[in-house]
Amino acid sequence: MDRPLAVLFDLDGTLIDSIELIMNSAKHAFRGRTENVPSDAEWLAGVGTPLATMFRRWARDEGEVEALIGSYREYQLANHDRLVRCYETVVETVDDLRRAGHPAAIVTSKTQRLARRGLEHVGLGAHFDVIVGCDSCERHKPDPQPVLIALDQLGYAPDESVFVGDSIHDMEAGNAAGVTTVAALWGPFSRETLAAANPGHFLHQMAELPGLLGRLQTGRKQRA
Repeated sequence: MDRPLAVLFDLDGTLIDSIELIMNSAKHAFRGRTENVPSDAEWLAGVGTPLATMFRRWARDEGEVEALIGSYREYQLANHDRLVRCYETVVETVDDLRRAGHPAAIVTSKTQRLARRGLEHVGLGAHFDVIVGCDSCERHKPDPQPVLIALDQLGYAPDESVFVGDSIHDMEAGNAAGVTTVAALWGPFSRETLAAANPGHFLHQMAELPGLLGRLQTGRKQRA
């Protein structure tokens, strides 16, 4: 009961603001197509799930999925560093959490390699003990498997861990894994959208997280 809670984070839309890059990359992938093209809202709704899963909704076959991913990556890799930045107070808050002894993990639908690139770019490369990407598991958010893999690698149980994310896919995966879910309201999704996935808590800004963790830790000790 005394060890600090483990904190799992989604990456895009939670720690790093990469939404413009994601949307622009999708537009680049679908350029030249006149039908079966997602609207911005439709594409955004899938963010938080693996890229192949998103493209399969709009592709005729697996060959087209691969072609679309290739075009997406072309824009993404060329423009990554120009369009990716941290959200406000993220670096400072993660610094504080690590100094307080909280183990930390990334649970993302990106590949591990791309996740590391984003973390390095914004100065968070050395802050995370574990990175679970879409290439780390067989099933993906909203399935709980990536969350459970992160917990196993950290050596933590679900009831001593929280998962901070910005999408309903994060909340559904975390709830299914049995961790305390925390909805980040600074990302691209509204409180109303996230409420449908029943998060345990809402945060308006990253700087509120240490206080929430302190309250959760106190509550665990009182129940023990």
